[in-house]
Amino acid sequence: MKRLILASVLLLASGTMSLADGLFWVVGNRASGKCNIVTSNPVIIGDIWFGDGPYKSRADAKLARSTIRACPAPTPDEEKAEDGTN
Repeated sequence: MKRLILASVLLLASGTMSLADGLFWVVGNRASGKCNIVTSNPVIIGDIWFGDGPYKSRADAKLARSTIRACPAPTPDEEKAEDGTN
């Protein structure tokens, strides 16, 4: 019985960790004065002064970033760099 409980706990823990894959956060970076979209849960310390999310897609995170007053609008060059297009 103990083995079954232990196996269930391990399975639940690994399933929870895999749910974090593919999520996006909007992070305010005080040093650069910009808001970045990241794929890991941010730690709010030092130059990182806020984190918002998680969002299910990069498009959702971009939309959220556009509604946050503290985030300046990215330049077209920055948007191309984020998308990975030239």
